[in-house]
Amino acid sequence: MTDVQNTPAAKTVLTDAENFDVVHPLNSEWTLWFDNPSRRTNASSWTQNLKEIVTLATVEDFWGVHGNVTKAVDLPNGSNYHLFRKGIKPMWEDPANANGGRWGIQLQRSVGGKANDLWLNTLLACIGETFDSSTDVCGAVFSNRKQCFRIAIWTRNAMDKEACEAIGRHLKTVLNGEHQLEYMPHSDNSKSGPKVLYSV
Repeated sequence: MTDVQNTPAAKTVLTDAENFDVVHPLNSEWTLWFDNPSRRTNASSWTQNLKEIVTLATVEDFWGVHGNVTKAVDLPNGSNYHLFRKGIKPMWEDPANANGGRWGIQLQRSVGGKANDLWLNTLLACIGETFDSSTDVCGAVFSNRKQCFRIAIWTRNAMDKEACEAIGRHLKTVLNGEHQLEYMPHSDNSKSGPKVLYSV
């Protein structure tokens, strides 16, 4: 029989922000990446410029990192954050992404800090596995461009219409239902630009 009176109380981040001993594991581990395309000269230098920052295994990891990295809208122009499942690189050539595509939106720069909130909502939907087809979600990307901000969700299989549309519908609610979303397969990035496969 356990002596409850002599069992030390669990210390959570809420009761002791520096010495807590209780953590909350994520269902999957996620890796945060960063790249700055404005410094690229060719495809190989892009790969070299892609930096793996940290892998997140717990809720506490996520909030610790989120609170201590540069806010998405404050990234240098041309830069990207990528949060992908551990083991998946944020590039089309990765086997997990090769047959997939992405849901994406563009936000006017005038939305300012609201873009940070939408990015956070997107991240929470990913690490919280709230999508109906969560295992089809490979990762999320935030892009800071001179004319706009972009948020995208990458999926595994562009031809799985049911899973893709379910992810798109949920992403739309995550983004407050205010934005038209379009899905483009990675394989269709021709010179004329990718074609929209689905929209919600």
